[in-house]
Amino acid sequence: MSGVRLLVGTKKGAFVLTSDGRRRTWDVSGPHFGGWEVYHVKGSPADPDRLYASQSSGWFGQIIQRSNDGGKTWEAMEQKFAYEGAVGNHPYYDGTPRPWEFTRIWHLEPSPTNPDEVYAGAQDAALFKTTDGCQSWSEMTGLRRHGTAEQWVPGAGGLCLHTILIDRADPKRMFIAISAAGAFRSEDGGVSWTPINKGLNSEQIPNPTADVGHCVHRIAMHATRPNVLFMQKHWDVMRSDNSGDSWHEVSGNLPTDFGFVIDVHAHDPDTIYVVPITSDSLHYPPDGKLRVYRSRSGGHEWEALTKGLPQEDCYVNVLRDAMTVDTLDPCGVYFGTTGGQVYGSADSGDSWTAIVRDLPAVLSVEVQALP
Repeated sequence: MSGVRLLVGTKKGAFVLTSDGRRRTWDVSGPHFGGWEVYHVKGSPADPDRLYASQSSGWFGQIIQRSNDGGKTWEAMEQKFAYEGAVGNHPYYDGTPRPWEFTRIWHLEPSPTNPDEVYAGAQDAALFKTTDGCQSWSEMTGLRRHGTAEQWVPGAGGLCLHTILIDRADPKRMFIAISAAGAFRSEDGGVSWTPINKGLNSEQIPNPTADVGHCVHRIAMHATRPNVLFMQKHWDVMRSDNSGDSWHEVSGNLPTDFGFVIDVHAHDPDTIYVVPITSDSLHYPPDGKLRVYRSRSGGHEWEALTKGLPQEDCYVNVLRDAMTVDTLDPCGVYFGTTGGQVYGSADSGDSWTAIVRDLPAVLSVEVQALP
């Protein structure tokens, strides 16, 4: 029976959780890189033994770790995330010019076909690529050289490129999201980019319907329907049916439309999941009840999924990279919290169990299929 591997990045190390296809019991390995912030861990779709981890520290900077044996051993790879060329400045919160600075890698996205090819989303708002398994990196400068770049403003977590989606049917077609610049699409493998923010409305910016400047928290799509995108924005759950050319709100009957995560069921592209948070200043579930909300209709109509989740005195957050789904049947859904819990559902969200508790604050959760 095939199995799954959960890759968990936390404030103080990475953890690797493995289970068979029943997903009832889990083996836990870690912490790897204990004491370090691990913003993201992700496995290669092309090689179940290849993993990558973004390890960072205020003292020692950014390190990319690579494993060739499913997380049993790790190797620190070459760094050199240098910004290429002068592209001006971007504004800080108060509008004053600020030079581009490299801080950390927020997100790693391995190629669906080549285990040595990986994209990396950085703060400040840069996209990097390696084709040799992280031995060397080059910036894809077309993004920061976009004509709107001098209007991009940091979100509360910094000017971070946190989402990278690759169309598996056409790998040159990519989508990225930057907080707080918005979503962008490339049709040529990242050489050039088009803002895809029409229909977004953000009252916090001078022009609420501007082409850029929106604080997009996360975008998601189903591999078989890449023209349909779902977005969790800083307020509003949104949907696009034309690859981001236009968006419309699908928040429907959610108790609040603020949150960070959004994901799509592995087998039903109209089933999506979000975890609402009270507000942009109160980063915990409404009324202290941890609830995942599921829509089986692609938005508008939502149901609360509560079985196995704490329904009182729960004040955790679920961060933007901390939800994922597996490809087993029934589809498994997983998320991690800032309280150190990783919850899993082996029945598409109908019921939940705490796979692990008392980890450091969870920053990211990804899943990898095992043969």
